[in-house]
Formats: sequence, structure tokens, C-alpha cells
Amino acid sequence: MRSATRTVCVLILLFIILAPLTTGPWHNVEAQSESPPLPDIQRYRIETANNVTTQQLTTDIAVTIDHIGPDYIDILAASSERDALLAQGFDIQLSPRPLIFSQVDQTYQTYDEMVANIQQVAQTYPAIVQLSSIGTSYEGRPLWMAKISDNVTTDEAEPEALFIGQYHAREILTVEMMLYLLDMFTREYDPTTPDNEITQLVNTREIYLLFSVNPDGGVHDIASGIYQYWRKNRQPNEGFGCIGTDPNRNHSYRWGGTGASVSPCDNTYRGTGPASTPEITAVQNFVNSRMVSGRQQIEVAISFHTYGELILWPYGYQSGTACGTPITDMPADDLAVLQTMGEAMAATNGYTPQQSCKLYTTSGDFVDWAYGAHRIFAYTFEMHPCFTTGCPGYGFYPPGSVIATETARNRKAILYLLQQADCPYATIDKPDRCNASSADDEWQLWLPIIQKA
Repeated sequence: MRSATRTVCVLILLFIILAPLTTGPWHNVEAQSESPPLPDIQRYRIETANNVTTQQLTTDIAVTIDHIGPDYIDILAASSERDALLAQGFDIQLSPRPLIFSQVDQTYQTYDEMVANIQQVAQTYPAIVQLSSIGTSYEGRPLWMAKISDNVTTDEAEPEALFIGQYHAREILTVEMMLYLLDMFTREYDPTTPDNEITQLVNTREIYLLFSVNPDGGVHDIASGIYQYWRKNRQPNEGFGCIGTDPNRNHSYRWGGTGASVSPCDNTYRGTGPASTPEITAVQNFVNSRMVSGRQQIEVAISFHTYGELILWPYGYQSGTACGTPITDMPADDLAVLQTMGEAMAATNGYTPQQSCKLYTTSGDFVDWAYGAHRIFAYTFEMHPCFTTGCPGYGFYPPGSVIATETARNRKAILYLLQQADCPYATIDKPDRCNASSADDEWQLWLPIIQKA
């Protein structure tokens, strides 16, 4: 990163783990010995202003940084990690629980409310919205997708775009982002004004909105009325007492590499094999189905996450000096396109643009798979809030009062990406690269490399 602060930001999100939190005032951990046993994962505060301490937390002990204050760091840690911190002399205190969903955040829609909402919109705008399920979650909930286009029941020869929400259960703002897009494309569409930007895009694109990849996790996260910091899906792991696979470590491309855990109890557990979860099988089957006459129809995609206010592009699996350089499975022109469009979008919403591997190394995530397997120009948007000193301290659960502002904040970026979908290479002044025959020729040369990955 370009500064010490940026370096800390890179390390902060290295690992993200779940955390059901306890009630009560701040108190010293060691004074708790006579109290009833606490849940294994807790939220703690460490009094420090030292950047080196932050690096130790994320690398040596691998706790999750929940928030950085001016002279403290809030972390999520299991009991073993807490004990390691105490053994190293850290002064840590137990944090109270955060927000109660049912009392504070009723503005956020539950899964059932979301379904009712999107079904009502589909009924109101049948000419441009087609609602379907691309599959079901482990617990049997439909994975709802809306297709938006002017001739919505026809598969036209138009550039396609895919937008996805809630890979991780606790990232609740991403569902609201998807609902914002549904509202924007339907409410602002007017066939009598074809020069209107929304109308023009709906008339010339096929837009897919996948509202929640992980509805089971989302339901579980709020079921008790107290946010659980749940990340994974709800698929049991045979032989283990812990539940869930990280959907964004379960995609097939470069599955099982660095940044995905082999332990079923870890929050970045990769699963038993590529696409071993029903949710990721459904996502990949849908994207695979958009291969028409040997050519992928989806040109661009965004997977929405929280938090950090970042725009990330492939690859995440690269590490060290390889990060940021063209490699065998990413030609230089493609890297240039991804960077150019990423930086252009960041200029509209104030996010920080960078290649995913510069944040941390990961494997099995959606954007790596979408680009690596299908050459889709795919991005991760890490939404509000930011996570450095001076940022709001509410982490994964921002108050409902920010929904309207933070979803609309991405409007220009999304419209920009849709405008480029007909020829992304034009952004680097190489529109000839969008010629179908030349692209197909290069794809055929490149395909054996992909199949070996």
C-alpha cells in the first residue's frame, strides 16, 4: 500500500470471522473467571495506537479487526486467541453486544420481506422484469434472480451484466443494494423517453440481479434478534460440531489455494470440494448457462460485500510480486481493462480501487472464478463503512439511516459499468479487441490454460 495506514488496511481484512457477542459493560477479561462460561467467540477492545500491534493481531494471532479507533482496536476473537493475546501481555477488555436487529434496524428487510418486495415489483413491471429462482439454498430457500430488459422473455443478442448480493450473511447492506438496483431500473424506466439513460440501458442490455446467495445465513444471523456476525452458509460439516462453508471460498477456479481454510470450523472454510455447496453450484450453473454458441454473454459483473469502501478486481489468488502483473491466465490488456474500469468507477463513489490480491490473498471467490473461468470483467465492491481511524465503528451492521445514501452512492459506478459492457476494451482504446472472431480465436488459445488451473 502507499502508506502505513494503507498497509494496516490491507491486513485488517485478512481474516473475517463470526462473533456472537455478550451484553454488559466493559470489564477486564481476567476478572471474569468466576462468571458463567461465555460463548467461545467474543468482541474485545485493546487499548493501543501502535500500527505494529495491528500487524501482530492479523498475522501472528489472526484475529479479526472489527474497528480501529484513535487509541484502541476492537477485535473478534475465540477463547484460544484471547488467551494468546493475554499471554503476550495485551490489555484486553470485553465489549458489550452491538445492535439488536428487531429494535434498531427494522429498515433492513428480512428475507421474507425481500421476497415479497421483489415479487411485487415483478408483478408491477411484467414487461421488463422476469423473476425466477436459479436454485435453492441448503435449507431450501429459493435463490431469487430478476432479469431486467425490454424484451424480458426473449434471449436477445445484447451484452449482459450480473449483480450479486449477500455472499456473506452478515453483510446486510448488500441486499439493500440489490433492492436499490431493482427499484432504479424499474421506477426510472420510461419507454416514451428512449434517450433516458436507464431506459437506454434496459433497452440494450440484459441485466441480472441475484439478491442473496446466502439466504440461510442471513436468516440465522438475525433469528435471535441479536446480530450473530454469521458469515458462512448453514450446511453442516459431517463429523464436526460446527456449521457452514464460506460461499466466497467455494468457487471452482483455483479452489483450495491460499486464503481459504481447510478447517470446517474456520470462517473461511473452503468446503469439501469445488462448488460443494448448493448455493455456489446454482450460481455457477447459471453463469455457465449464459454460454451461448460457445461465447459467454455476461460481460461484466459486481459482487457486493461489506465493508471497507473498496473496488477490487481479479485475481485474489496471486500473491507476492506476482500481484499486479499480467500472468498466463490474465493477458495484459485484460488487466488494463479491469484497472481502468475499476479506477473510473472509484472516481464516482470515492472507494479505493485495487487488485484483490493487494488487499489479501484468497482463492475460490466469485470474481476470480467469473474472470478465470469465463473471462467476465468482474469486481468486488466492499461497501460502507470504511474501516480505518475516523470511520464509523458499526462495521457489518450500519444503521438503517445510511441505506439510502450508501446504495445511491454506487449509482454512477454501476451505470458506467453497464455503458462499457458492449465493449470493455474500448476503455483502453482497443475497440478492435471486441470483434467477435478475434476474441473467439484468443479464447480458444487461452482455454487450455484455464482448464488446467
